[in-house]
Amino acid sequence: MNREQAVDRLATLVDRVENETMPVPVREVWAFGDVALGLDPVERLDVYLTKDVIMGGDADADAAADFEAEYGVKGVGTSVRAEWAEAHPDRVRASDNGYAAPEKCLAAELLADDEPIHLEVCNASFEDNVRQRLKGALARDAYEEVLDPRGVCLWVDGTRDAEAFDRLREASLAMPTLPAALGMLGADEDVAREAADVLTRRRAEQEGASVRGDMI
Repeated sequence: MNREQAVDRLATLVDRVENETMPVPVREVWAFGDVALGLDPVERLDVYLTKDVIMGGDADADAAADFEAEYGVKGVGTSVRAEWAEAHPDRVRASDNGYAAPEKCLAAELLADDEPIHLEVCNASFEDNVRQRLKGALARDAYEEVLDPRGVCLWVDGTRDAEAFDRLREASLAMPTLPAALGMLGADEDVAREAADVLTRRRAEQEGASVRGDMI
């Protein structure tokens, strides 16, 4: 998509998170990757959502059991909002253990299958997850787990950053190269370059909408 389309799509995502019932509460929306770097066109649109857990559950046991019996998915009212699941059963997605998966449900709610958009979902803030993922990747030489740290916060706790959207449209954000950004977070130069190469290859392999979920 061209740059203007990419930023418009981000605005639509923020509008929906702000005004509609999501599968789980969302606290932050970030953009990272190509769109933050000022590229045009944007090959893939990378979006990060910080989610909250559902406190105390919002469905009684009988309603959850009825949903599981009809659709074969556990965790409605605890993993995802019962209100949302009951209104959109076709968008409920489960993990391998049969429980509703918040990140997959968010992707089903917000993205079309053929959109070149990657969604990252975690209970931690973008900055915290960047550091945790890098630490784990360096410890295990699992560079594919690195999260590109060059992000822009678009919306947090109900407040939209209009200036961030303006700067994305103008492509006026100054961002370092990915190896340099990883080096600023403590990665050695050679490791930072290798990690950047791995991420570049993985992005080139992705097609359509994709999603990853983390819990810290």
